[in-house]
Amino acid sequence: MKKLSLLAIGLLSMSTIYAQDITDALRYSQDEVMGSARFRGLSGAFGALGGDMSAVSINPAGSAVFSQSHAALSFVSADKNNKATYFGNTQKTNDSKFDLSQGGASFVFRNNNNNSPWRKFTLGVAYDRTNDHNDSWYAAGINTADDGQFSNSIASYFYDYADGRRLDQISASSNESISGAYARINSQYGFAYQQAFLGFESFILEPDDLTDDANTTYTANINTGNFEHRYTNIETGYNGKISFNFATQYEDNLYIGVNLNSHFIDYQRTTSLLEDNNNGGLITSIDFDNSLSTTGNGFSLQVGGILKVTPEFRVGLTYSSPTWYTIKEETTQFLDTSELLNQNIDALNPNVINVYPEYRLQTPAKYTGSLAYIFGRSGLISFDYSNKNYGNTKFKIGKGFNDPQTETEYAYLTGDMSNELTSASTYRLGGEYKVNQISFRGGYRYEESPYANGVTVGDLNGFSLGLGYNFGNTKLDVTFDQAKRSYQSTIHNLGLVDIDNKNSNLTLSLSFNI
Repeated sequence: MKKLSLLAIGLLSMSTIYAQDITDALRYSQDEVMGSARFRGLSGAFGALGGDMSAVSINPAGSAVFSQSHAALSFVSADKNNKATYFGNTQKTNDSKFDLSQGGASFVFRNNNNNSPWRKFTLGVAYDRTNDHNDSWYAAGINTADDGQFSNSIASYFYDYADGRRLDQISASSNESISGAYARINSQYGFAYQQAFLGFESFILEPDDLTDDANTTYTANINTGNFEHRYTNIETGYNGKISFNFATQYEDNLYIGVNLNSHFIDYQRTTSLLEDNNNGGLITSIDFDNSLSTTGNGFSLQVGGILKVTPEFRVGLTYSSPTWYTIKEETTQFLDTSELLNQNIDALNPNVINVYPEYRLQTPAKYTGSLAYIFGRSGLISFDYSNKNYGNTKFKIGKGFNDPQTETEYAYLTGDMSNELTSASTYRLGGEYKVNQISFRGGYRYEESPYANGVTVGDLNGFSLGLGYNFGNTKLDVTFDQAKRSYQSTIHNLGLVDIDNKNSNLTLSLSFNI
């Protein structure tokens, strides 16, 4: 079984913080092609075109292309399929959801001064869902990757946190409830001690000297061998942004615009690991459940321009600043064990919500260059190229939170990201052909892996097909698009799961002139 290069990072970065890692950085840094049906129909290749509310999210100068005030509303039916392979065993899952993906309006104000080179300016506001987190996968298999010390059992997770820590720092004191001890240990010592506490109080770990509070060495009440794992990962939520747009047209050929973007995060994840073994140890079954709730808000800005080199040929250029997020997280945990002697060990259900200090995340900036050629009234072809250096992602300690150890760990994590992540390019190509009131659309996109190894998260390939009908002041558009990407995940650092993801969407949009 292949080893994941981030296993050490997962342990090192979680001694006082819960879940901040490279996966989180990518989750909140990557944008999907979402928005209006016409935008998706061209696979998002709209940087030099404008004239669409979702195009404003790529190039803020795009609203100045509107000849009159415009509004749009879009809904999407999303279908996600995952195929997860764990130690040769493959499981499939499917998730579907119908939701609002885009809405906004742009108001055009013409300049009646014929002597001024500034032809018009626009003011607009737009909502775009930038990433959909509704997803799930299930992995099951026999973990045979035993290199001694029960490394292929969840017991190793608790052992790694307990090793070297005093027994009185990872156990409940006399007359102290499990809930009280669980909360106290987290606030007094941190996340790592709390995990060691779960391992000890569930009888997974056995101290070498139970009567010595200063004991720092442990063994596991579980024998080495093979372990059956069944793991469920369920995610919900989304990333979104509200853009406040200003754009203007200079003479007949130049459009300039700026977006001030307010971002928000709403993300939840629940995981459940069921582990069984017949290796003859005291503990024969473990159920370990975790939940994470993440909320956040952020700010970014975009500056862009579109130039008509000729009446048919256009070029576009956009700078998208980093997004500066402030993020909060809450977690809950549950642990239950079954043992060979049937002594009815109570499940550890602290019923405590761990609330962690807020932290800051700075995502990388993005540069987009665009080309488009307009074939009169019959159609167009458009190409976008963008680049984002994910190695520039940064974790920072939250304002008002003074903890040198956490600050140091964030610095290490930021350094790890600069080594693990790399600059990634995105290519988008789209075309449209018009026959009377009907528009036929198609597109293709390719996104490079943000990882230097190109494997932890693979390249993305996607296509789109769409139709539109022009009623005059009102337009109705529909698009089907699909994208595929493979990536890898781990089950508490026990084994590698290879996941093939296919994301299919059907988008319906209604747009009209105001």
